[in-house]
Amino acid sequence: MRDDWATFGADLHLDLRGTRLRAGLMDALRDAVRSGRLAPGTRLPSSRQLAADLGVARNTVADAYAELVAEGWLTARQGSGTRVARRAAPRPVPGAEAEAAAGTGEGGTSPVPPASPAGPTPGGSAWRVARRWTSPPAYDLRSGTPDLASFPRAAWLKAYRRALTAAPNEALGYGDPRGRQELRTALAEYLARARGVHARPERIVICSGFAHGLMLIARALRGRGARAVGVESYGLGPHAGLLRDAGLATPPLPFDERGTRVEELTPLSPDAVLLTAAHQFPLGGALPPDRRTAVVDWARATGGHVLEDDYDGEFRYDRQPVGALQGLDPERVVYLGTASKSLAPGLRLAWMVLPESLVDEVVAAKGAVVDWMCGTPDQLAFADFLATGAHDRHVRAMRLRYRHRRDQLVAALADRAPGIRVGGIAAGLHAVLSLPPGTEAAALRSAAWHGLAVQGLGHFRHPQARRTLEGLVVGYGTPPDSAWQGALRALCRVLEGVDTARPPEDA
Repeated sequence: MRDDWATFGADLHLDLRGTRLRAGLMDALRDAVRSGRLAPGTRLPSSRQLAADLGVARNTVADAYAELVAEGWLTARQGSGTRVARRAAPRPVPGAEAEAAAGTGEGGTSPVPPASPAGPTPGGSAWRVARRWTSPPAYDLRSGTPDLASFPRAAWLKAYRRALTAAPNEALGYGDPRGRQELRTALAEYLARARGVHARPERIVICSGFAHGLMLIARALRGRGARAVGVESYGLGPHAGLLRDAGLATPPLPFDERGTRVEELTPLSPDAVLLTAAHQFPLGGALPPDRRTAVVDWARATGGHVLEDDYDGEFRYDRQPVGALQGLDPERVVYLGTASKSLAPGLRLAWMVLPESLVDEVVAAKGAVVDWMCGTPDQLAFADFLATGAHDRHVRAMRLRYRHRRDQLVAALADRAPGIRVGGIAAGLHAVLSLPPGTEAAALRSAAWHGLAVQGLGHFRHPQARRTLEGLVVGYGTPPDSAWQGALRALCRVLEGVDTARPPEDA
């Protein structure tokens, strides 16, 4: 066994002189599982043994194993070692070659008619809109926006100048609906390296924000006869609204202390499911490994699709990022990412990595909406930003900044509101402050009185969700540095003034 694994270790082709040994080992193990060289149930060597075979530190192998367990590629049980996860066999795509190059939409499905110009409707009072401020609030702690004052203007301007100077004349035309080849190529490399996504440029479609991508996917699924897309009990109402605008029902999946209960997909029988697997929004937490595997198995067994919203995968603080769910089965998972959190939502840059069977239909739908084509100069600038490493440097700097803010938030609440439980803080740009039943409305009223814009959990609850939670969703990434300390003091005053010891007498 040891000799066999020594040979396998040599076949990984790792550059032992580099500084990314753990990432290289993870990539090699993913490829070995994906290609079938490591069959489901195969027992892997111990971290000590494989480290000796490869000539690397044992911690490097142990960390790689742990991350792959978290992503659902491996399982680890006391007494049985680390093994390749047992997963259902991939469901073949009728009439599709797995490695064929994706088309440009010519000859594909007819374009789907555009959605209603009125846009998505929340569809229930529980998904109510946030308080409409007649003037800007003194402090803004709403989730969903990074610190815009920290946008790397100088570095972006350099990338923009380089890209525009080098751009061929044809780049300023209408172009490929999938987006510029330069950006799709840069994204394929970046997503494989940073998020464990199995991507090829021809399967990537650039879109004008996550909502645009979701709208296109919804059209493609509805055109195939899909009737329902399962959603999480707590999430963004407008996203479910986009699905409903496309004629799709949005039944909510129940959840427990471990996250979304994906086993409920079988009785609900949707055609697809929309998940924030790496960092559930807004409750926080990553989908556990067994549930990651289970949702992919469900998609394979039923021919369904998983729509993965990887909205803030770069920002994880207490451990290495959990890789994307898409890597477990690129033919059943649609990966959606965005630059809205890492850079700024105003860039309107997002992307989809599609199964081959959906590429033509999505591209045809996107090509029919000319007004939603993404600007070529910004695409070329972002490609340069990725290729030169400027994006990695910016993300590293912002990760440190946001982690410092998160630590300050936790410390301030522990000092001034010790009865408040803080959750969802291992990753992302927001925290969830749990409140006892009957106190959320009072906390929101107090926040408005103090000039503090903040959201309650009720704002994100699906109207048909079985469980009701109460709390505040605090976006600690939003305020600029000049306003952060003031916002923190205002939040603490709000929580000090709310009776969290017991619910009101009429509750």
